[in-house]
Amino acid sequence: MIQVAISVSLVALAIAASLSFKLRLERDLMIATLRALVQMVGVAYLIHLVFDSLALTGIGLAVMASAATWTSARRLKGVPHSFELALVSISSGTLVSFAILFGAGVFPLEPQWMIPIAGMLIGNTMIVTSLAGARIRDEVVDKTLEVEARLALGVPAKEAMRGYVRRAATAAMIPIVDTTKNVGLIHLPGAFVGMMLGGAEPLEAAKVQLIVLFMLLGAVAVSGITTAVLAARSFVAPGERIAVPAGARAY
Repeated sequence: MIQVAISVSLVALAIAASLSFKLRLERDLMIATLRALVQMVGVAYLIHLVFDSLALTGIGLAVMASAATWTSARRLKGVPHSFELALVSISSGTLVSFAILFGAGVFPLEPQWMIPIAGMLIGNTMIVTSLAGARIRDEVVDKTLEVEARLALGVPAKEAMRGYVRRAATAAMIPIVDTTKNVGLIHLPGAFVGMMLGGAEPLEAAKVQLIVLFMLLGAVAVSGITTAVLAARSFVAPGERIAVPAGARAY
């Protein structure tokens, strides 16, 4: 635990930078650090129990998905039906990749594989859902008149929103695309580093890391596009009108 305590000094550095540049992220940084400490220690103890039961594994995955949905929905304030949208988007990307990898036997259907793989999928689809949904919200709020002008000219709402949907999905996927492009050259991802530190052969670690990266690319593509499409539709009212909730304009 001494090593962890030393690493916390880097969080203090981030807080100092936030204060210096008036980013107002100090509270979020402290809460994130405390939650990470409590959650990781807690999950380390719980995993010993979960690894012995598929039923407990299912419950654990449901809790993870629910927490991710709640977190993403909070970031999507102002987007109509944000919780349902986040749930569908996170679940779609996660389930598609999960079903392909475990259904095809890439990973054995056992708790010690299911939990970490699902965790990576849920975590990354949560991020892309938040990014894509927030981007659509901001685009619609900023360009309401532009969209309404297109609608007034007889352009269908789906077509009028298409450019915003495309840009939102693209922007949300950029982090994982850039990570994949530069893996091994600039970035050494967690799965690879973790296996190497655990004593695995470099080629075996590289194989697992490539599977994880390609898995995440597919998952975030599904979730990002799903989020952008659903979020755009949520702002379209009956009669092909744009309806922006008052809460959306606060963001």
